[in-house]
Amino acid sequence: MSSKILKPVSNGAGAFVLQCRKLVFNYCEHWGSSKGMVDYIKKDLVNFARENPQIEIVVQQRKAKHPVVRGYYLNGRDKVICTRNMQANEISNKVNLLQSSSGEKLRLLAKKPVVSTTESVRGIWSPFHSTSHTI
Repeated sequence: MSSKILKPVSNGAGAFVLQCRKLVFNYCEHWGSSKGMVDYIKKDLVNFARENPQIEIVVQQRKAKHPVVRGYYLNGRDKVICTRNMQANEISNKVNLLQSSSGEKLRLLAKKPVVSTTESVRGIWSPFHSTSHTI
C-alpha cells in the first residue's frame, strides 16, 4: 500500500484563495456626490459580481452620507474608500484595488531598518584611530 503525504495548501501553492470576502457599497440617492456610485451600481456592478462569485456584494443606502466602498478581508480587517464625486470608471478602479488587496495594513518599505553583521562599511569611528593633530 502506498500512500502520499500531501503538504497543506498555502495561498499561491496549488490553489489561490482571494483575500477579499465581502464588498459593501453605501450611497445616498439624493446627494450629488453619489451620482457616480449610482451609475456604477446600475451599470457595472452586476458584471463585477458575475466575474467574482466568491465575493459577497452588499448594496446599502445611507441617507445624507457620502458614498463609500468597504472591503472586508479574511484576516478580519476592512478597508474603506470614500468615492465622493468620483465617476463610474474611477469607482471601478477603486473596487478592483479593494478586490486585489490583501487586507494587510500598509507599511512603508523605504524606512526598513538595515540589519547587518558589521555596523558600518568603515567601522566604528574613534578619535584614537586618526593621526594625532597638533595645534
